Amino acid sequence: MSEKQFKQWNKIKGENSWTMFKVLAEFVDGFETMNRVGPCISIFGSARTKPDNKYYKLTVEMGQRLSKEGFGVISGGGPGIMEAANKGAFLGGAPSVGLNIDLPFEQSYNEFIDPDKNLNYRYFFIRKVMFVKYAQAFVVMPGGFGTLDELFEVLTLIQTKKISPVPVILMGTEFWSGMREWIVSTMLEKEGNISAKDLDLIPMTDDPEEVVKIINEFYADDTKHSLKPNYEL
Repeated sequence: MSEKQFKQWNKIKGENSWTMFKVLAEFVDGFETMNRVGPCISIFGSARTKPDNKYYKLTVEMGQRLSKEGFGVISGGGPGIMEAANKGAFLGGAPSVGLNIDLPFEQSYNEFIDPDKNLNYRYFFIRKVMFVKYAQAFVVMPGGFGTLDELFEVLTLIQTKKISPVPVILMGTEFWSGMREWIVSTMLEKEGNISAKDLDLIPMTDDPEEVVKIINEFYADDTKHSLKPNYEL
């Protein structure tokens, strides 16, 4: 290592020490805002989905339907499915939360987020904490790598009992059926990397009414499952 490289390394280490305070600030801002919001459903999906897409329209319908049941909606705050989720909540008169992330492309917050619930994040892991901690269920629409990342992180947290076993619902059977078949044939039957009961964690549907039914039935007995944050930090 040259002297120049050594100095650069020490400079970076010093800068990283101050990162802690930026992280704490994002956590504090998020907790203070989200603690004032009632029970919500986190909706994941692609930022690239256009308003004329069937899944965009389905997400708007679902957001409105969840609003009628008294749930707010948490989205990633951007365009596409995220916009549709917030639009549904907005039209239904429910809390509409946007958890924005600074990205070099695709991301700008949508107009359907409540102004006092529009949060901006630099760090993905803090944003994920807010998605998970304050969600009473997760609805996963078609999406890309980011959506898959969010889906499998939630499933991992539930499987390992790090969060409450809340509903995780895949919307769009045409989109998700291939992945589910691979999970069954390869992960379960061929490799034995999951248990058969793990498949119960990911029901699929195309019907917003089925989403509502799954969530309402889960919380029907409040001695088993109550509406509260998923975990305490």
